[in-house]
Amino acid sequence: MKIRKMILTATGATMIILPAIAAVAHPSNSGAHPEILTHPIADVQNNYWFDYLSDIREAEHELKKDLARATDEEDRRDAMEEYRNEIADANKDYRKEMREKGYRVGRVTVGQ
Repeated sequence: MKIRKMILTATGATMIILPAIAAVAHPSNSGAHPEILTHPIADVQNNYWFDYLSDIREAEHELKKDLARATDEEDRRDAMEEYRNEIADANKDYRKEMREKGYRVGRVTVGQ
């Protein structure tokens, strides 16, 4: 019985984490929010990475609730703005923590 419960718990955790990992920037009427990271910085899966994923899932959950309660376009815009702010904040916090731990946080730009 305990093994079955552990398997169900692991399956549930996977169902929660995978959508956040696979997520990318969602377009909206007023622009796209900051990109959601799909891989941890320097491929280091630490507490900061899992906190980041948790923050993303919480923001998505709040957005879904806010959109369900929205009664007009202004409510929907407010919900999307709050969502974009939460994503940007999660990105900033995660990058800051990784930078403080000594991991390089960079962006590769390919140009002419």
